[in-house]
Amino acid sequence: MKKQVLIVEDEKHLAEALAHNLQFEGYSTTIAHDGEQGLHLAGSIKFDLILLDIMMPKIDGLEVCRRIRAAGNRVPILFLTARSSDADRLLGLKVGADDYIPKPFLLEELILRIQGIFRRQDWYSSPPEEQETYTFGKNQINFRTYSASAKGREIDLTEKECMLMKLLIERIGQVVSREEILERVWGYRFSTSSRTIDNFIVRLRRYFEDEPKNPVFICSVRGVGYRFTAGTS
Repeated sequence: MKKQVLIVEDEKHLAEALAHNLQFEGYSTTIAHDGEQGLHLAGSIKFDLILLDIMMPKIDGLEVCRRIRAAGNRVPILFLTARSSDADRLLGLKVGADDYIPKPFLLEELILRIQGIFRRQDWYSSPPEEQETYTFGKNQINFRTYSASAKGREIDLTEKECMLMKLLIERIGQVVSREEILERVWGYRFSTSSRTIDNFIVRLRRYFEDEPKNPVFICSVRGVGYRFTAGTS
C-alpha cells in the first residue's frame, strides 16, 4: 500500500511540484494551502507523513504541529521552511517535529529525509526483543501505547522519549554516543542539538530513577554519551 503524504504549503507551485515528484517516487499525496486546512485534514485522514511549511497564513506550521501532537496524533512531521538557524531547528523539534529541511532544498535530499523518517518508524515498530513491554527495576515501559509505570504512577511518554529509551535498552550495558542518539532518534548530527538530548535524559531520570541526580539505570559517560543498565534501584 502506498504511503499517504500530506503537503501543507502555501506556495502553490512548490506544493504541486512536491506532489508530482512524490507521486513519481510511489507516494500518494494530498495538498493543503494553509495551516487551518492542513490541521483539518490531519485530523480527519490517516496520513503516514506530513510535510509542513512553517510560514503560512491563518495558522503557522509550528502551531499546527503543536495542535496535532496535543490531539495525540503521532504522524511523522517534516518541516519545510526558509528559517534555517539551529535555534529554529531546535524549536521545531521541541514542538514535536521529526525532521527539518531548510528551503531551498534539493529534491534528492528531501526524498532521503523522508526515507530516513520511515526507516526510524520501522525500527521503532519492533520493540526490544520483540516485546511490547520492558521491565527494569520497579519500572515498566509499553512501547506500543507510549506509556510507563514508575514510582507507583502511570506516565504518558512522548514518541521521542520512547525512541530514546528503546535505543538505550537495545544497547544495554554499552555506551551510546550523542551522535548516534541524534541520528537514530532525531535524524540530525548538528552539535547544538545535544542540548535536546540532555533535556530528554533529565526527564527520563525524573520518571524512572529514585534519585535522578544519582542515576542507576540511565548513566552518563562523560564526554561520550549514555549507558543503560538494568540494575535495581
